[in-house]
Amino acid sequence: MDLSLDYTNKSLKKTGIIISGSKSESNRLLILQKLFPNLVLENLSDSDDTIHLKDALTSESDTVNIGHAGTAMRFLTAYFASKPDSHIVLTGSSRMQERPIQILVNALRDLGASINYANNDGFPPLKITGKTLEKQKVKMKGNVSSQYISALLLIAPSLENGLEIELEGEITSAPYLQMTVTLLEKLGVKVDWKGQSIKVYPKNNIDNCTITVESDWSSASYFYSLVALSQNGELNLSAYFKESLQGDSRLVEIYRAFGVETTYQENGITLKKIKDFDLQPISLNLIEQPDIAQTIAVTCFGLGIACDLTGLHTLKIKETDRLEALKNELSKLGAEIFVTDKSLHLKASPQMNADVLIKTYNDHRMAMAFAPLAIKIPIQIQDAEVVSKSYKHFWRDLDSVFT
Repeated sequence: MDLSLDYTNKSLKKTGIIISGSKSESNRLLILQKLFPNLVLENLSDSDDTIHLKDALTSESDTVNIGHAGTAMRFLTAYFASKPDSHIVLTGSSRMQERPIQILVNALRDLGASINYANNDGFPPLKITGKTLEKQKVKMKGNVSSQYISALLLIAPSLENGLEIELEGEITSAPYLQMTVTLLEKLGVKVDWKGQSIKVYPKNNIDNCTITVESDWSSASYFYSLVALSQNGELNLSAYFKESLQGDSRLVEIYRAFGVETTYQENGITLKKIKDFDLQPISLNLIEQPDIAQTIAVTCFGLGIACDLTGLHTLKIKETDRLEALKNELSKLGAEIFVTDKSLHLKASPQMNADVLIKTYNDHRMAMAFAPLAIKIPIQIQDAEVVSKSYKHFWRDLDSVFT
């Protein structure tokens, strides 16, 4: 379904939006719930990724298809590999079968796992025979996707001897690792993270525990962009906490530079556009917040300011090559943009081309990142339903904030 958006003659109204739980937190907690059944979860994400993961964890089939859900692929690879006597073929969409997983598979094999490639070496589908993993130490490069490392951390308490992960070199997306560690600690799991080493101690069971999942900050980014591009917009979003586990909560700081003020309420935040704000070109290292890079790039383009975004090397292996996708689609809108394999450089654009069809490349974030431009120019979004991967009701919520 292609969607035409035009909010150029409308204004933002002071309204509230309830955004479902963080996909990142939800997916980690679902794995932990399988290991510790006394865990009760509230405000889980309603995203496709989380639904795929929930279905996979309760499936009795010997073939599990997780579609486009990259997080589910990584977490389930480790989970099934560490579950004795499981025999699973873990597969996904055609794009998922092009996304590398060899780094995680090699680490699990080092621990004693039995995993084979069904088709192409280094890529799903995977044939997994679950085993008791007795080795307790593994080495990984620190600059790989944090999901590889988190996948190991999540199963670590269930291993007889726990697990120590030694990270080599620069650590990428540290906030996502900290999220995993903090969730483990909330359940009473002992974790020692010192420098390049993370050691998780074994734990057999936990006391009854209920965790409420904070709403997703990545999903909030699109409304930050909308307020930034508005003249005098104001929106309320819930449920968000000042002490957040999510690295993308850095939005509060980043969007202040775009004239958006954030005020914390009891169970959420209020976003308000600051009048007569002096915009300046911006340079950001997003190595710890790569998922909001698309939103920020589009916001800068819409505001007519230049930006230099670095630390983006993991965007090459997401649902699509997000750097090339941004270059293609922003160029169609009139942007002058240059990308490398780990950075994006946008020049200030004095004008925007209207009624452009934005390709989404099976990537939910491409659709949602470009949508706020509709407050400036009419725009079309190709395959708009792709947003269900992380934010099922995005189009409904977007439409609801306009008068």
